[in-house]
Amino acid sequence: MKLNIANILTFLRIILIIPFVAFFLNDTFLIALIIFIVASLTDALDGYIARKFNMVTNLGKFLDPLADKILVISALICFVALSWIPAWTVVVIVAREFIVSGFRLAVVSKDNTAVIAADIWGKIKTAFTMLAIVWILIGALQPGENINDILMYICAALTVFSGVTMIWKNRKLFTQ
Repeated sequence: MKLNIANILTFLRIILIIPFVAFFLNDTFLIALIIFIVASLTDALDGYIARKFNMVTNLGKFLDPLADKILVISALICFVALSWIPAWTVVVIVAREFIVSGFRLAVVSKDNTAVIAADIWGKIKTAFTMLAIVWILIGALQPGENINDILMYICAALTVFSGVTMIWKNRKLFTQ
């Protein structure tokens, strides 16, 4: 296992999930928001560093999207627990993540050197979802018009679209 600064940032994102959830569930939404933003920024930073300094590794290709999934799903489950968002949108998002992860696992089981990195739609989906989570957390600090449902409908649609396009684009890896 090759640990470099990019992979360490990915591990940091995973570790930050614990205090994020702890502060969120203790109604300390401002601190939870700050932690979520820092964790989200490590996503952009680790990718930039990995590409800029040629530190792209198979561990990073695997761990980076996994860290994103854990961070995002943790936040969404917290939101559902407080009835801030429709639960069905989270079910769609989690189902897509299991399907895509299962697809990746099936491809690797056929060729253990194959790694399917996130494509542009997966990155757009992740970025939009993280921004939606930030917006929802900001809304908790300043009550007003609630657009949480609309944001989550868009997240669910992007999630399904990105999953379908990723599987379609890589279907040959699965059928070979």
